[in-house]
Amino acid sequence: MQLAVNIDHIATLRNARNEQQPDPVTAAMIAELAGASGIVCHLREDRRHIRDRDLERLRETVTTKLDLEMAMTEEMQQIAIRTKPELITLVPEKRQELTTEGGFNIALHYDRLVEYIKPVQEAGIEVSLFIEPDKQAVTLAAEAGADLVELHTGPYSLKKKAGDINAEINRIRTAAIFARENGLRVVAGHGLNYYNIIPFSRIEEIEEVSIGHALIARASLVGIESAVKEMLRLINNSRSK
Repeated sequence: MQLAVNIDHIATLRNARNEQQPDPVTAAMIAELAGASGIVCHLREDRRHIRDRDLERLRETVTTKLDLEMAMTEEMQQIAIRTKPELITLVPEKRQELTTEGGFNIALHYDRLVEYIKPVQEAGIEVSLFIEPDKQAVTLAAEAGADLVELHTGPYSLKKKAGDINAEINRIRTAAIFARENGLRVVAGHGLNYYNIIPFSRIEEIEEVSIGHALIARASLVGIESAVKEMLRLINNSRSK
């Protein structure tokens, strides 16, 4: 399993003082050198963390894979086509939320989605949809023409009891297997951390996890290089057992 690092909260820390440091682009470079398979950033409508210039610089710098999380708006579509990340991930977005809440409602936006992703893919950019781990969402994602899906692991991360945790892991595994059977590549993310990644990382159908807040929080204590390497050790060791 590979690890994509979301560097949004490096920008959050920088923006707290409206200065230049810490630099999210430098953070991305360190994460790549430490073994990250990709860099994730979310350009929000309100630009609360990553800003347009950050995205431009990330595109100039990232050598692994740049994943642009974004809302399904015309503005973001044009930014993506102009910037050309390797991948965009469409997520639901509400101005008042602290972080992304829940998966993309494909059924509600299906017709628009089908037309929206065509020019993005024609520009050579892969499209991922951030969805709940259920078969209906997977089916609609495949029919809409997505290249891959990111399974929402937020509910898993909130479970406390062993039985509830196992049930959610099984739900995610079932969705991942179904997605692979329907020709979709599978990644996952949201709420994953150093404590809950081990059982989750044994789902072989998932090729990559995307982790931001927990990893950046750990990096504030030990540095980005160590934080990335610690997470990769947890993932790789658990998969080998």
